[in-house]
Amino acid sequence: MDGKTYELESPFMVVATQNPVEMAGTYPLPEAQRDRFTARISIGYPPVSAELDMLDGHSASSPLDDLVPVADAADIRALIQTARTVHLSAPLRRYLINLVTATRGHPELRLGASPRATLHLARASRAYAALDGRDYVIPDDVQALAVPVLAHRLLLAGTAPRSTPEDVVADLVERLPVAMRRLDSQT
Repeated sequence: MDGKTYELESPFMVVATQNPVEMAGTYPLPEAQRDRFTARISIGYPPVSAELDMLDGHSASSPLDDLVPVADAADIRALIQTARTVHLSAPLRRYLINLVTATRGHPELRLGASPRATLHLARASRAYAALDGRDYVIPDDVQALAVPVLAHRLLLAGTAPRSTPEDVVADLVERLPVAMRRLDSQT
């Protein structure tokens, strides 16, 4: 800022919210900026009961006042390091690349996923496996994360017949074969 660099301690991450596109003053992010977000998760609106609880909880005080940290930066750095050690086999690396590459030539897409998307899908799959208590990635990990990691990076072609990027990724996951000899193999 103003010609001075400020180092941020690891881990540094950005969590953002997105309003519906129709909202006044809301503009879509350019492709290059969207590509830097690992994943997009849509949570929708809460059920009525949760919204009632929210009204009750925010009336007298801020619920943030009662928050207690469950991890610190050192814990998060250790978790990141653990996820980096999770094994991603050669056949699964090939599957990741095939999945991302398939978006680039898809007839319903004007813009497919970038090489950065491949990296993010691999990292997210490793973390997903670690959270499941495994030190290796399985196809289910990749498939579970394909839509949230890839869809927000894609641009539909003007000729796309009522598809969404999520539909395109789900279809690719369904159609692309997973060339694995043994799904439990760590080779």
